[in-house]
Amino acid sequence: MAKMHEYQTSLVWTGNKGSGTMDYRLYDRSYVISVDHKADIQGSSDSAFMGDKSKHNPEDLLVSSISSCHMLWYLHLCSQNGIIVLDYKDRAVGVMEENADGSGRFTSVVLNPEVTINKEGNVDQANALHAQAHKMCFIANSCNFPITHQPKCIVERS
Repeated sequence: MAKMHEYQTSLVWTGNKGSGTMDYRLYDRSYVISVDHKADIQGSSDSAFMGDKSKHNPEDLLVSSISSCHMLWYLHLCSQNGIIVLDYKDRAVGVMEENADGSGRFTSVVLNPEVTINKEGNVDQANALHAQAHKMCFIANSCNFPITHQPKCIVERS
């Protein structure tokens, strides 16, 4: 039997400048995401949609959720397989297509993990484990668009 996990968040719109949504151009897209016992996230829409570019937007959060879930699974799998990861960085890129009516959807996400390990002999296995991490990732398994990875593995010379 599958284990069920529940996640609760709170969202509060903070963008009412006094007249609510009376005029599309006169309210902020700002909001606060809260999760008990964690730091709040200040959010807004993308600046392309009249949002505050200094705040996180839902699209940023989706791409970063995919990237971080992949990383956490990858580190777990490396640990299980005796591969010592010394550093991990990713520059994930998500592509969203906007339709003429303003709706849209993500069409792809590409992860570009750069992993530093300590042993030359583990490079092939370290690269291969990205495929397994992808299969295990909760977030990737919940998406309906392609998520690919282009890993780079570096060996730290002692």
